[in-house]
Amino acid sequence: AVARRLSAASVTPNQISMASMVMAAVAGIAFWQAGTAESGSRVALLLAAALFCQFRLLCNLFDGMVAIEGGKQAPDGPFWNEFPDRVADILIFAGAGYGAGAPTLGWAAAAFAVLTAYTRELGRNCGLPADFAGPMAKQHRMATISAAALLSLAEPLWSGRSQVLVAALWLIALGAAITTVRRAANIVRALRAR
Repeated sequence: AVARRLSAASVTPNQISMASMVMAAVAGIAFWQAGTAESGSRVALLLAAALFCQFRLLCNLFDGMVAIEGGKQAPDGPFWNEFPDRVADILIFAGAGYGAGAPTLGWAAAAFAVLTAYTRELGRNCGLPADFAGPMAKQHRMATISAAALLSLAEPLWSGRSQVLVAALWLIALGAAITTVRRAANIVRALRAR
């Protein structure tokens, strides 16, 4: 229903894709600011971070639906379908890393997230079908960081601070590294089988 309304409006798929970067920026800033916020402000920022991660995913869903079902494909659509996703990964994971006091880990999670997409596109460039294998494909990464934001709300129960986000970033970084290796191995195997 939302996609139909967007298709009927003067909204283009590329605009929706661009909006996903704004959603990711809000999520990243919320994660970053939550690192130094106290009590009520921290709760609001973590909730906003989780919510805007989901808004980022919804934008990613609706841009394709409006393009295909609404017949609004544009010549530069493939660029706007991919590029904002990479920017969004960087904004969210780097923001979470700074907020958790582990900026290097945040950047590592961002780098491996971008590398998973690069490897998928490399396979397509080699004439293979797109490989969306996990364990840390985009939807898994967003689910993990969103869940971490929500679970972080319980940290005051054990006098904790940012342990959940740090654990989630480790999980994302390692999982995305495994995903990259798995996709790369699939590419090499498929090319050798030709």
